[in-house]
Amino acid sequence: MSDTVRTALIFPGQGSQEAGMGRDAAENNKEAMELWKKAEKISGLPLRELYWDSGDAVAMADTRALQPALTVVNMTLWMEYASKFGSDSVCCAAGHSLGEYSALAAARVLSPEQTLEAVSIRGQLMADADPDHIGAMAAVLRLDLQQVETIVREAAEDDCLNIANYNTPTQIVVSGSKPAVERILGLAKQSKGRAVLLPVSGAFHSPMLRNAAEELKKVLDRLTWNRPVFPIYCDVTGCPAMDGESLRDLVSVQMTSSVRWMHIVENQWKDGVRRWIELGPKGALTRMVDPILRAVDSDAEFEARNIGSLAQMQD
Repeated sequence: MSDTVRTALIFPGQGSQEAGMGRDAAENNKEAMELWKKAEKISGLPLRELYWDSGDAVAMADTRALQPALTVVNMTLWMEYASKFGSDSVCCAAGHSLGEYSALAAARVLSPEQTLEAVSIRGQLMADADPDHIGAMAAVLRLDLQQVETIVREAAEDDCLNIANYNTPTQIVVSGSKPAVERILGLAKQSKGRAVLLPVSGAFHSPMLRNAAEELKKVLDRLTWNRPVFPIYCDVTGCPAMDGESLRDLVSVQMTSSVRWMHIVENQWKDGVRRWIELGPKGALTRMVDPILRAVDSDAEFEARNIGSLAQMQD
């Protein structure tokens, strides 16, 4: 595709962590290494030791460490991308859950230091939100949205249960109390679909995180929210926002709201985006673009590319 094609940045969130992430960029860029050091100071955790040397998958999945570490990786990849292609090479950005904070940093809504402060506190709050482990999440596969909405209503009964992530037309994540999520497993199977429990520490993106969200809002309210240099398509609405105050308000309720990723990509397509560049490990969001757009336009022509390391930046 032409270099002039409208390009969206997309940033992954929790679940995209991997051993060694961000090391190549940090060892080749002093500014990137300084970001790791700042993240360690703000979070109080030995992030480089954990992600570069330990190989401990359980520890790397701990949201207290994961949120600042993955955000550093996403931000340093954006620094490299902007240096190589220019910040004006993209027309908008979005991020999946945690990844939305990387989008805020890329669009200069928050400074790197404020972004790291926010995600470090967010990670701690989310880790502590469910000490009794009464919440759970599950991915529902091979059922369309209407079918998922039907079994969510049936499974909820008197328990908390809602759609947490609208990922693709046939990949929906539900969140709520363990009994309700466990009922989803059986109902999905009865409907010729499949549901898989996710290895998370709570019912993220559900009302069960209300107290944690209220504490995070206090932090977000004291940060400086600048006007973005390009629009950010927000998880809560799926639509673009172009002023700092609106972004602050939307991010403040993100933790208890659904992530409307499918709607974000659909709206970006309608607004003329034809290339998606995912900056972050694993490429989960890159793989979502095709099924989302095929449901909108079976003949859609687009490019979706994952850049998770310096080596991929050079390809």
